[in-house]
Amino acid sequence: MPPDGPPLRLIDSHAHIQGPEFSADIDEVVRRARAAGVEKIVVVGGAGELSSNDDALAIAKGDRGLFATVGMHPHDAKDVSEENLQRLQQLAAEPKVVAIGETGLDFYYDHSPRDVQKRLFARFIHMARETRLPLIVHDRDAHADIAELLRNEGGGALRGVIHCFTGDYAAAKTFLDLGFYLSFSGILTFKNAAALRDAARRAPLDRILVETDSPYLAPVPRRGKRNEPAFVLHVAETLAAVRQTAPGEIADATSRNAEALFGI
Repeated sequence: MPPDGPPLRLIDSHAHIQGPEFSADIDEVVRRARAAGVEKIVVVGGAGELSSNDDALAIAKGDRGLFATVGMHPHDAKDVSEENLQRLQQLAAEPKVVAIGETGLDFYYDHSPRDVQKRLFARFIHMARETRLPLIVHDRDAHADIAELLRNEGGGALRGVIHCFTGDYAAAKTFLDLGFYLSFSGILTFKNAAALRDAARRAPLDRILVETDSPYLAPVPRRGKRNEPAFVLHVAETLAAVRQTAPGEIADATSRNAEALFGI
């Protein structure tokens, strides 16, 4: 909670609170988020197992302020079958599902071959087009390849967000020019993130979101702890400091943006 006045109105646009890290205290995690001003949480599927999508949807159905997405992380692209994709297409029709993803490319770890990652990413781009849902994109050391696939496969009818954006302003402008939002995480608070903070300062106010990527990437001053949606407050406060504006303005703008993108 901010030190003075009521809580800010925040939306955590990317959290994996359906995972085992939260199985013992998920209700308390959501309560702490609400106490910190987090009115809505987008629970993102596709991390690790196909079942994470069903789990995200189950959690979202139990709380009017929670929403789900369906996809598969690029790490696991090599294990995704045609049957899996058909299942995700079915889940995408659920009213509580507000986006396709996360999906994308990860050329840092290369847990799946790059050509396999690209093929799966293209399939999810097509799924987003078919369902008319926004796309949540994971980008790790793959800016150019992701931009090329979004251009070539998106058909000009694609909207979405580059989640946990970590690039410089040149990369940011590439994605902004494609009509995408940028979502900033706890990395924005890290000491060595000067180029990222410059991008966050220069990006249009109506095209930015905030997220935690819980349970990962806890922001300063919570580094080393399990991340959770309540901590998105620290991201919003840092973003406000970087842009030399009030935290309330950032909270209101990023919440409006998330509501517009996800239809929530």
